[in-house]
Amino acid sequence: MTSDIFRPRAGLAFVCTQAIARRRAIAAASLLALAAAPVVAQAPLTQAPLSLAQVVEKAQLQGLQSHANLATLEAARQRDRSFGARLLPQLSLTGLTPNYNRSIISVMQPDGTTLFKPQQQTDGSLNLSLTQKLPFTGGDLVISSALSQLRRTGDASLETWSSTPYSISLRQNLLRPNTTRWDAREQDLRIDVAERQFLEAREDVATAATNAFFDVYAAKLALKNAAGNMAINDTLYTLNKGRFEVGKISENDLLQSELALLNARTSVDGARLTYERALASLRLLINLPTGAPIDVTVSAGVPAFEADTTIAERQARLNRSTTADLDLQELQAKRRVTEARLNTGIGAFVSAAYGRNATGATADAAYQNLLAAQRFSLSVQMPLVQWGAHSADVQAARADQERVTNTARVAREQAVQDAHFAALQLGLSRRQLELSAKADTVAQKRYEVTYNRYVIGRITIDILFLAQSDKDRALDAYTQALRGYWLSHYRLRRLTLFDFATGAAIR
Repeated sequence: MTSDIFRPRAGLAFVCTQAIARRRAIAAASLLALAAAPVVAQAPLTQAPLSLAQVVEKAQLQGLQSHANLATLEAARQRDRSFGARLLPQLSLTGLTPNYNRSIISVMQPDGTTLFKPQQQTDGSLNLSLTQKLPFTGGDLVISSALSQLRRTGDASLETWSSTPYSISLRQNLLRPNTTRWDAREQDLRIDVAERQFLEAREDVATAATNAFFDVYAAKLALKNAAGNMAINDTLYTLNKGRFEVGKISENDLLQSELALLNARTSVDGARLTYERALASLRLLINLPTGAPIDVTVSAGVPAFEADTTIAERQARLNRSTTADLDLQELQAKRRVTEARLNTGIGAFVSAAYGRNATGATADAAYQNLLAAQRFSLSVQMPLVQWGAHSADVQAARADQERVTNTARVAREQAVQDAHFAALQLGLSRRQLELSAKADTVAQKRYEVTYNRYVIGRITIDILFLAQSDKDRALDAYTQALRGYWLSHYRLRRLTLFDFATGAAIR
């Protein structure tokens, strides 16, 4: 978060200070009108007005959208931890205790005949295994130990135990893609994308908070300005009624003055509703209870840094989530090419195991006189006729890879351009703010001069109302220019994930 306390340039600070001072003058002039007008019930303010930096900080720390963004990031982190944990040795215990079967079975007799006899059989087994993925080959190394027991009652009663104290086995694909290694590379990029997207989402919250802040600030100024205009137009209408009675102005001028007063009263009611709506939106954004007291204020200056376009372009290349996401897409396209080339071609699967085992009438006997247990198998897959399917799959994957490469290049260049023009826009917004602040001060001074000249009867009421309209438009332009500057400020941060005020990447 960039603080709004910086050393501003002298000219901009002066005109902005004048504009802020004029806001306070309007507030003082509108107190009488606000006291006389009906107001919407609102709890009294018990805390100091919030600056833009404080509103942004609250939105990023306690806002509901920020909580949702943090939950999204936490889910991505937990998935990353889960993926890493599955690459570690996995210890598991499986068992069948017991498996009972009572049935009538066919039994071959010595004379060749078959008799059906009842039989009860109970068997059980336990197997403890330790499995490790081999990251460089993609195979599985398994170390296991097993014990099983069989008990049969009936004409052919039997009880026997079988043990495998240890067995080491290897299962490995040959001439096939190493899915474990590809998955690990993709996961590294996925968590990187998630981390950067969280930072960008946090800057999006800052942008939303800026809009909500200036909605309140603009509505607050509009309400005070409307109340001030109403008070002044009420005074003018009283003055014009006296002038009309003595014949100094026409009835048209008097009616025009009354119409201006009625319009001013309507504007106050509309401005008050807009202000209350903006306050409600700001409370929702920073997660405050309904009706909680809140007020905003702006500082006289703005940050003094100049955004260098070269730095903005470089930081956009380094920090944007778009860059990491495009890297992920290119890696996935490369993987599809590899899989298309290897999965449907010649392949083989090797399975080998070595251990010791034995059998006996009791569990103890099953661990004596151990014998070697060995197993080896090699299965080969060799496609003979595919009618060009293998080649077509490879060509399709390579074409898709080329599409991703070209699309990624366009997206990277677009991200760089966005950062470049965002830096230029910030400088333009600063200059526009300086001009708007000066125009606001000039318009207010002109209105004061015009008002005084009208009071002494030197100009017509049309000229006064024209000056009042210009004053109101200048006030609105200044507010929008101030909003535009801060929106440009946070947009540049979002597009580069770089804080130009401190010269450090946003983390």
